[in-house]
Amino acid sequence: MPLSSQDTQNNATPSEQTTAGELATPAAADVDRVGERPTGWRYVLRRLRKDKGAVFGAVIVALTTLIAVFAPLITKVVGVDPYTYDLDALDGSGLPLGSFGGISAAHPFGVEPQTGRDLFAVVIEGTRTSFSIGMGATVLSMVIAIALGLSAGYFGGWWDVLVSRLTDVTLGFPHLVFMIAISAIIPATAPRVLVMILIIGILGWPSTARVLRSRTLALRGRTFVGASRAMGASQGHVLITQVLPNLVATIIVFTTIAIPGKITAEAALSFLGVGVAPPTPSWGRSIGNAVTWVSTDPWYLLFPGAALFLVTLAFNLFGDGLRDALDPRTGENR
Repeated sequence: MPLSSQDTQNNATPSEQTTAGELATPAAADVDRVGERPTGWRYVLRRLRKDKGAVFGAVIVALTTLIAVFAPLITKVVGVDPYTYDLDALDGSGLPLGSFGGISAAHPFGVEPQTGRDLFAVVIEGTRTSFSIGMGATVLSMVIAIALGLSAGYFGGWWDVLVSRLTDVTLGFPHLVFMIAISAIIPATAPRVLVMILIIGILGWPSTARVLRSRTLALRGRTFVGASRAMGASQGHVLITQVLPNLVATIIVFTTIAIPGKITAEAALSFLGVGVAPPTPSWGRSIGNAVTWVSTDPWYLLFPGAALFLVTLAFNLFGDGLRDALDPRTGENR
């Protein structure tokens, strides 16, 4: 008498039943294993927390941002002013009275030689100036890079050729010399912070645009882009809703890494005397002024120099960690 399928299952050995059960539900097991691994931004944050350098950089970046935003409040609470000249804190030769550059309860970082301005207030307000210029120039350069890089990579043709040649020409410019020349001919009445943002931002887009163009070229041939076009979506719709979201991680990383470069560019221009106009506090201007006093008052150079170094290092550490966290090829064990 032939056995039914139910009888066959009942007569199977325990090991055969176990094997059958495992083969019958492989998808569920895979789902459980996949479910144990977080994905998306939660996964990125978990990997980012494992990078001690990135965490240190993120903390310093957050503190710097708060200092830049609340700089006037901080100086007011401490009771110092970056625009007040305290000549009583200087000796006859213009050097700060006392040891370590005039450090005291009234002047936590000491005072500037010749002017007597509180150095703590100058560094705090300088954070606001340098950070504002760095962020503003980065935003401007990224907007230009995104617009040109995505459009050149997606549309191609003569527009791609034009943008590529413009990128090559801009990269070939001696940026520092050009920025010095432009800054020198700007009228003194012009808002220097805005001028610095425009000069640094307009010249800072080519490298990012070139990377975004190459990524867009790779995405343009993907199936989901072709499917969206086949469904009748416009070119702009495809570019904004399909291509751009897949470049968000790249844009975030390049933005984070670009900020310290823009801050350093502002510091270099102020160091050379063509940046923000005095008496506006700036790290670069303070460092430039401190060079002439380094042998007699090294503390004047220490604090603005340390601030510039620490912020630049923090942004680079955070940017590198974020890049690794967003890149699945770096693996779990970092």
